[in-house]
Amino acid sequence: MSSPEKKLGTGSDAYELDEQIGFLLRKANQRHRAIFSKLIQEPLAPTQFATLVRLYFEGPTSQNSLGRRTAMDSATMTGVISRLLQRELVARSSAPEDDRLSIIELTDLGRNLISELIPDGIKITQETLAALTKAEINTLIQLLKKIS
Repeated sequence: MSSPEKKLGTGSDAYELDEQIGFLLRKANQRHRAIFSKLIQEPLAPTQFATLVRLYFEGPTSQNSLGRRTAMDSATMTGVISRLLQRELVARSSAPEDDRLSIIELTDLGRNLISELIPDGIKITQETLAALTKAEINTLIQLLKKIS
């Protein structure tokens, strides 16, 4: 078994990939994305899903704010919005007080789609976390919030 120092990778000769947080987070994310793809039957990426969910619960908002609220950089958010506009799931307009500011809102089609998919989103989380106890789930979520 590895020593705690080796597990934490404190020395270059002690680096174990299977014990590194980035590697473990990537593996967990891959598992989560596979579950997402299995349960969401729509051609919708997780970033698009998150955007639609934010708009569903928070209402119309600026594209900049939406990017911050979904943890996406400007370039990623621009691509996400472009694809959602093409599918007519969102609409874009200018803010009345500043026409340089883009306001994004759900269309009726987008609202109907995301309201149908939210229960699947809950199932995705449940399946992703199925191996954990309720206490472990709470701890994991608290720790992920703390480091993000």
